[in-house]
Amino acid sequence: MRLAGVLPVLAITTLGCALIDSAIPGGSDATDVVPATPIPPATENQPTATLPALPPTATEVPPTETATALAAIELPDPSGFRWAEVANGFARALGLEATPDGRLFVLEQRGVIWVIQDGVVLPDPFLDIRDRVESSAFEQGLLGLAFHPQFLANGLLYVNYTRFGGDTVIARFSASAEPNRADPGSELVLLVVDQPFANHNGGGLEFGPDGFLYIGLGDGGSANDPFGNGQSLDTLLGKLLRVDIDSAEPYAIPADNPFASGGGRPEIWAYGLRNPWRFSFDPETGDLYIGDVGQNSWEEIDFLPAGSPGGVNFGWNQREGRHPFVTQNTGGLTDPIAEYANTGFACSVTGGLVARDGALPEWAGVYLFGDYCSGEVWGLVRDATGPWQGAVLFGTGLSVSSFGSGPDGSVYMVHHGGAIFRLERGG
Repeated sequence: MRLAGVLPVLAITTLGCALIDSAIPGGSDATDVVPATPIPPATENQPTATLPALPPTATEVPPTETATALAAIELPDPSGFRWAEVANGFARALGLEATPDGRLFVLEQRGVIWVIQDGVVLPDPFLDIRDRVESSAFEQGLLGLAFHPQFLANGLLYVNYTRFGGDTVIARFSASAEPNRADPGSELVLLVVDQPFANHNGGGLEFGPDGFLYIGLGDGGSANDPFGNGQSLDTLLGKLLRVDIDSAEPYAIPADNPFASGGGRPEIWAYGLRNPWRFSFDPETGDLYIGDVGQNSWEEIDFLPAGSPGGVNFGWNQREGRHPFVTQNTGGLTDPIAEYANTGFACSVTGGLVARDGALPEWAGVYLFGDYCSGEVWGLVRDATGPWQGAVLFGTGLSVSSFGSGPDGSVYMVHHGGAIFRLERGG
């Protein structure tokens, strides 16, 4: 197992972390908190659920936290918790989203979305758009999904995918009259972004607490950001975008976007990102966390408190993490709240989420994220004096491609090899 050294912004410890002996789930220590049975390889067949019905919505939820309370959060001891398998058999699983009625939706990279309802994977896909999704390269495919905040009333959902030829498409689809199905013919393309290379496509989509749609885009690929896209305000690449999808079609520009009146592309909310694969909002505080994949030395977590204005520059490619990359002049840049060395088994940060599961109050306010290659899952909190503190909590041996949460706040982890896990009590 790779142990991180002392970091300038994130104090790393090892807390309940077991050895990772191989890429096969389960290691040399029972506290590895993964199922004892190995996960089968992904197939093109229908996925299956392996657990009974999901628990009902929790009736006890933690109260809204003040800034003072948030600063006092401590990392729980992970030894009494495990990642329990919920479903498997997916083909290159990349994401999990939920709707308020309790359904879970699993993204497959090839362009298919499945529904888990009452603990069972439904036999037919919710959406199948393989006829327009390019997924032959490792970082291409159906990369993101977000349901409209009023999805149960209007049936609208949004996806981020790479089309044949490699360009990024942000599109809207509508649910069909048939239950648990979206209409593949209902596509409305909101945005097409030229991609010069096949990697660094970003992929995340999230609705913020303000009701606007946020879109994560990488710097266009290759290595070292050869076109300087991260720092250029004339391109959407290397950015976090923010658009209003309710006021106009395909979208409108929020009036308070930093470049709404000029000086840069009006869709830009934040810039200086290399490959923001996954980002999320804390459902209680509205704070924004971004997992930005590093070049070859540092993986980072970026942060914007709720209410922050747009226009923040996270630094790529002037720097990687907190470290100069192409220049020593790094003034005016926003530091990541956490970074770790891209050494040993580690290779690519997978941004996660803030746990808000009423059934697991010990985890309330803990930001969980992972590394795709090492399979480690980290926890990150503010200590009582304000700085961020973190630790490796679980060594899973999985290819951690994403995290997701249910409508009750339950926390899920997505294994690219084709399985979904839920954080539960038990060793």
